[in-house]
Amino acid sequence: MTPLQFERSYAPAWQAFEQQLAALGQSRGWFRRRRTQEVPTGPDFAAAYRQCCEQLALARDRNYPLYLVERLERLTAEGHQYIYRQHSFGLARLAALALRDFPRAVRAHRAYVALAAALLLVPLLLLLFAVQHRPELVTTVVDPNEASHFEQMYSNDAESLGRVRDADTDVKMFGFYIRHNIGIAFQCFAGGIFLGLGSIWFLLENGFSIGAIAGYVAARGLGGNFFPFVATHSAFELTAIVLAGAAGLRLGHALLAPGRNTRANALAIAGREVAVIIYGVVVMLLIAASIEAFWSSSQWLPVPVKYAAAAVCWSAVLLYLARQGRDAD
Repeated sequence: MTPLQFERSYAPAWQAFEQQLAALGQSRGWFRRRRTQEVPTGPDFAAAYRQCCEQLALARDRNYPLYLVERLERLTAEGHQYIYRQHSFGLARLAALALRDFPRAVRAHRAYVALAAALLLVPLLLLLFAVQHRPELVTTVVDPNEASHFEQMYSNDAESLGRVRDADTDVKMFGFYIRHNIGIAFQCFAGGIFLGLGSIWFLLENGFSIGAIAGYVAARGLGGNFFPFVATHSAFELTAIVLAGAAGLRLGHALLAPGRNTRANALAIAGREVAVIIYGVVVMLLIAASIEAFWSSSQWLPVPVKYAAAAVCWSAVLLYLARQGRDAD
């Protein structure tokens, strides 16, 4: 049976089960005030639930498209909650997101992740080497005043590396980095709504900007301050930006090639697929902001210690995304 035949055969039953779940959800009331009510988990409801479980196993075994598998996963998960009266809240759910769902979602979208990484890292490396050998090229990407500002931030006379003029404490810098980094990630993700072109643009723009600034600072002889500063937190920050861009590319692909769905439905399916990735991106950016504000900017830390911490962080991030949760794959 092809995926299309499978969907056509069972879609009416799925829709009926979805309607049952929606009715149950409405009957539970705001803030679950009626938690103790009798839940109608009779033979029909239980049979529909078991049927969805069987069809989910078939879809997984036959490697049917991801949107079919995820629809059945959602139906069986919601049905399980009503039958066994368990609720997807609390520390257990957060642990499942961190230890299973987030890395699995990243691996499921590995093609988009690879493309997003190329769009960010290729221009970054090109400009890094080009501007390092010809510093005047920096003005083709960033304003001369901005380039001068970055030179001051990483100068040997700076009281704290990476600190902007209007922030005089690490706590203020922590807030600044959160706002700045989440803003970049949001652009890379939300830009996908424009057929993916927005995500492509913001990934390229950030790659060129980061590479140009890094090359310029290194050309001014300040690489010994700049690279130890960015080495550790970049493991979380650059990875999060890539993942946000990958999620945006998935949205754009859904709009460009909706398949048998309408564009609205394809976008909704893609949004559900990448939602867990965005949750992980936000957490990674919070971690990056913490490291950047309280660790990277510290001048009393020896450079070898910063590079050792960077190696640990990069290894941990890459191994986590590549291996964590594979038992559930």
